[in-house]
Amino acid sequence: MNDIENKKIEQKAKRAAFLRSFLRYLLLVLWAVLVLFPFYWMILSSVKTYSSYNSEYVPKFFTLSPTLQNYVTAFTAVPLAKYFLNTFIFTVVTTFLMMIVVIFAAFAFARLDFKGKDIVFSLFLSLMMIPNELVIITNFVTITNLDLRNTYLGLILPSVTSVFYIYLLKENFEQIPEELYKAAKVDGTSDFRYLWKVMIPISRPTIVTIIILKVIECWNSYVWPRLITDDQNYFLVSNGIQEIRENGFGRENVPAMMAAVVVISVPLVVLFLIFRHKIMAGVARGGTKG
Repeated sequence: MNDIENKKIEQKAKRAAFLRSFLRYLLLVLWAVLVLFPFYWMILSSVKTYSSYNSEYVPKFFTLSPTLQNYVTAFTAVPLAKYFLNTFIFTVVTTFLMMIVVIFAAFAFARLDFKGKDIVFSLFLSLMMIPNELVIITNFVTITNLDLRNTYLGLILPSVTSVFYIYLLKENFEQIPEELYKAAKVDGTSDFRYLWKVMIPISRPTIVTIIILKVIECWNSYVWPRLITDDQNYFLVSNGIQEIRENGFGRENVPAMMAAVVVISVPLVVLFLIFRHKIMAGVARGGTKG
């Protein structure tokens, strides 16, 4: 009898485990559909012809006659290639300058001893509590007074530092044993050489993560470029999309508008898919001490 009862208990446990797994995967699938459907609809709309899209009184979830003409229209009707070039320059220069600031600041807070270091770092962290809207207002006034509107310098300067990234890299630097630093100083190694030869290679996953996150942040920049530029020669892709929607063909030719959005979105999606493991590993490493 005990064997029969044990088998029944095991069967009930297996059925319960199977049901839990089924419900878990069902919820994950439903959530994936909800998240991915807007992207599917965007891509689907971008390959529909203008006439077929406008003739659909009831939206169709497929098309039998896909076309790439909308992508041609997106690049020929507006200077989308120019927006891409502006965004590339803005992203590369901003990320490069920010990494210089972040690496040296994180090293100073993690290894150097100077009077008031803890107080200065606490003030740095307190800046994260200030709403971005207030920072944007002060930055706008400063850049305007310096006559840097509609310039690359005006676009880049307010984005060359980040308290969060300094904090993230500082925590990562502090995981490196301090004995290595003291031994290097005994050998006569300069701070810069120690940073370049020891700390940066060890912290490479976190640094790569910061670079990727900053690239994504720059590529998606909208509010600040919209405020500081009103010249199309300095529009970024995000502002270019808004310009297309308001003054271009966006209101009339929705498929071409969707094609432009797809072209702008694909680089970031590919970037994240390629480096997603490094992003997760870098964030986990930077947020764990000891």
